[in-house]
Amino acid sequence: MTQKQALDILKMGHNVFLTGEPGSGKTHTINEYVAYLRRHGIEPAITASTGISATHIGGMTIHSWSGIGIKNALDSRELKRIALSKYISKRVKRAKVLIIDEVSMLSSQTFSMVDAVCREIKKNSDPFGGIQIVLVGDFFQLPPIIKTQLKNDTQKTLLSELSGLFAYDSPLWRRAKLSVCYLTEQHRQDDSNFLELLSAIRRNNFNDSHLRHIETRKIAYDSAPKTAPKLFSYNVDVDHVNNEILDTLKGESKVFTMFSQGPEPLVLMLKKGCLSPNTLCLKSGAAVMFTKNNAKEGFVNGTLGIVEKFAEHTQEPIIKTRNGRMIKTQTMDWTIEENGKVRARITQLPLRLAWAITVHKSQGMSLDEATMDLGNVFEFGQGYVALSRLRRLSGLHLLGFNDHAFKVHPEVLKKDVEFQEQSVKAKADFSSIIKDDVKKISEQFIILCGGKIQENVLEKSGIKKNSWPFGFGKIRQKH
Repeated sequence: MTQKQALDILKMGHNVFLTGEPGSGKTHTINEYVAYLRRHGIEPAITASTGISATHIGGMTIHSWSGIGIKNALDSRELKRIALSKYISKRVKRAKVLIIDEVSMLSSQTFSMVDAVCREIKKNSDPFGGIQIVLVGDFFQLPPIIKTQLKNDTQKTLLSELSGLFAYDSPLWRRAKLSVCYLTEQHRQDDSNFLELLSAIRRNNFNDSHLRHIETRKIAYDSAPKTAPKLFSYNVDVDHVNNEILDTLKGESKVFTMFSQGPEPLVLMLKKGCLSPNTLCLKSGAAVMFTKNNAKEGFVNGTLGIVEKFAEHTQEPIIKTRNGRMIKTQTMDWTIEENGKVRARITQLPLRLAWAITVHKSQGMSLDEATMDLGNVFEFGQGYVALSRLRRLSGLHLLGFNDHAFKVHPEVLKKDVEFQEQSVKAKADFSSIIKDDVKKISEQFIILCGGKIQENVLEKSGIKKNSWPFGFGKIRQKH
């Protein structure tokens, strides 16, 4: 399915699972949909399963948005308590569209808890209380992190029916009647052999031929390019490499401390998701990576460079990027906004030392080259996530790998076939609708969400307010 087709399905108000291989344009499609909604006076709730992914999309974690926090389960008393919170209640009641990014890292328990909160507050038995739900992600990427098991308790929880790990294991996934939009375009990798290698891992067809390609990229640690970021499985390796190399550089160290403003829980959430550290130490010659997007200044999250020098009066670092561009780097804000108002803010240089980062923190980035140690991979999909950050095989410098590095979750392999089949059906159903009718349905959804268009298309289209024509199911009521 193309990005345009997926965008048109979103505009018609469907509950959607937007998926596809890394680089297929999931984030771009969502950004286009958000811009479309805002042009029509609708502010979507933008959330993600982790703090890092939340900062990438300018939203907040789904845990914070829904008020469930770090809970593993909800009983009826706790659900009522959340629903009585004026702040949470107001936020959920106002929501017409809920976007959840990186759904692969959202557990089935959390998925169902968010639904329970929305239904309770909306007083609507439909999935998520009738809110359009847009799930974004790729289940071949990193899975949910389950820190503790649910305790055996005589008190029955609302999630007692659940046993699976992934969000799609929840019965709610089926009840939500999600239209699967599986994007098939590729906008990251420009190396056909490398793309085939990644696809082989994804299909579980990784063989000796692919391994030979990988082995041509093996190097010794001492031979690693000095300016290429290093990807490790564990934070301890990342910190050790960054601090060790920084100490070897001559010259004065410049220290930049993060500024924060707002309620402590929200500030902590922003800090946890921000790739820039609370205290950033830089020297001339330090390898750095930009941690935020700024098209005007010419960098994106993942752009690599070197600290060339520091501005004479402001001491702001001047970064020379790989393409030779000189960027005088100023502080930027990471914020949590609601209804156009900033509730929390952290301010720091959009930089981090880039000799090393973890595979988890690399998720969502596009890199021209990287040195990777896949010898300590411990999770399905971890090696795939690391490799798929790269645009081409020539950018890979591999220190080592273990038997787990090129494996993906066996359950996801089966589920992915199902998702692709569902996407083909959704595409066929959509293609059967004529262009004018697509426009009418989209306009009706805008009106039902309280948005604004130039004319009252309900009167001119002849569409009944409480019906959803052309076989796509029931339109949600305005709420």
